[in-house]
Amino acid sequence: MSVDLIGRFGKDYSMGHKGWTSPLAGPAIGPYRQATEAGGFVFLSGQLALDEAGNLIQGGVAEQTRKALERAQSLLKEGGLSLADVVKATVFLLDLKTFPEMNAVYAEFFPKDAPSRSTFQVAGLPKGGAVEIEFVARRPGS
Repeated sequence: MSVDLIGRFGKDYSMGHKGWTSPLAGPAIGPYRQATEAGGFVFLSGQLALDEAGNLIQGGVAEQTRKALERAQSLLKEGGLSLADVVKATVFLLDLKTFPEMNAVYAEFFPKDAPSRSTFQVAGLPKGGAVEIEFVARRPGS
């Protein structure tokens, strides 16, 4: 589903960008696009472990990582892409001590040819999440 990029004053703010969301990813929790494509690259906003209603799911880092990755996967699919198109991932963890649990689930989604990745410990995440994951993907043939 495409996002209407014409502002309320009739000015086109798209600047050549195309954005979308996915019903499985649930609503954005702020004024941002969940997925934006520009110049053959697709940028996914950080995905938390939110259900379709926008509520944080119950569970630890492993469960939250799985849900965040499923949300990202649904956004990619909505744009005609897959995890195989991801070239860069950034993971934000509330506690780096939970890295092994996150990494084990992450490896299930990227069993081979995983993208480049950075992982950071942060002071806090929206909605009290334990993990947030963002991706950059490249459209094949771009």
